[in-house]
Amino acid sequence: MKKYNFNKDGFSVIKKAIDPKIAHFVYNYFLMKKQVVDTLFKSKYISPFEEMLGTFGDTQCPNAYSHYADTAMETLLLMALPVMEKHTGMKLNPTYSYARIYTKGDSLARHKDRFSCEISTTLNLGGDVWPIYIEPNSNLGCYTEDNEEYIPSVSKGVKVSLSQGDMLVYKGNLLEHWREPFKGEDCVQVFLHYNNQKTEGSDKNLFDSRIHLGLPSWFKRSL
Repeated sequence: MKKYNFNKDGFSVIKKAIDPKIAHFVYNYFLMKKQVVDTLFKSKYISPFEEMLGTFGDTQCPNAYSHYADTAMETLLLMALPVMEKHTGMKLNPTYSYARIYTKGDSLARHKDRFSCEISTTLNLGGDVWPIYIEPNSNLGCYTEDNEEYIPSVSKGVKVSLSQGDMLVYKGNLLEHWREPFKGEDCVQVFLHYNNQKTEGSDKNLFDSRIHLGLPSWFKRSL
């Protein structure tokens, strides 16, 4: 694959951004967590809407188990911060992490992300390799004026394949990205999100407006 430059192209790949052994450990941890949560849901010990343990109701990928701010993933968010700052040349504020376990048939619709995902990375924790596609032209793909509906482009984009421990760094709120239907058995990815400290509003958005990392999305601090 062609080598891309983050500051020039808006995205780039960092090979072995974290030790593959660490990635493999977190991969197995998250697979076990999914199994535990699934059993608890089916046994009706907990509600399927219990956000603290993750969800199977993600709107972007409805069949995938996902978790906003899993504690291990939030730890990776901080662990990757020096790597992200060095790679982008920016001082960054961590906002939040979001992890998913994809299985056969899953896909990820074309989209752009919100402000908290200004500087983002998707990190391959393990499983079958599943390419992510990204469109370098920020003018392609947009939301309607009321911000209620996303109008996708028809661009072929750039295909990026990541091995365990590799990450794609990209401008998540500017560049359209997506995944085609998954043909493998499982793939665990975590999205790590940051704001450029120089961007207006980033100071008020630290930790995605939560009191500290590890908390659910609804636990906001008083502004």
